[in-house]
Amino acid sequence: MNISSLMNQFGREMSLHLPDGWSSNTYHGFIQPLRYKNKMYLGGVNTQIGFNQQGHYLYIGPPEHDLTVFDSGGWLLCNGTKYKIDRAEKVYEGSKVFYIWAIIRVIVEIED
Repeated sequence: MNISSLMNQFGREMSLHLPDGWSSNTYHGFIQPLRYKNKMYLGGVNTQIGFNQQGHYLYIGPPEHDLTVFDSGGWLLCNGTKYKIDRAEKVYEGSKVFYIWAIIRVIVEIED
């Protein structure tokens, strides 16, 4: 079984979006919370209902959806939650891209 088969079988449905209205087809990947060893990536945003820590998550997705080329305006949508892509890299098997990993965080939208 290859990694794409595992993602399709066990991963969550998600899609990529840009502010101009473009969106990718739905695909499957993995998202899980990051555990903070050195309190790295900590930060937060004050919202109308209080302080939001904006937890960071690890994303693992198929190479066909290359988050490394996404600009800062794009986001990932999964189960109704928007995620900002902070950093993304390709993971190789030999000379072929095996999967994409990224550090993502929840986008907190403040209503006026």
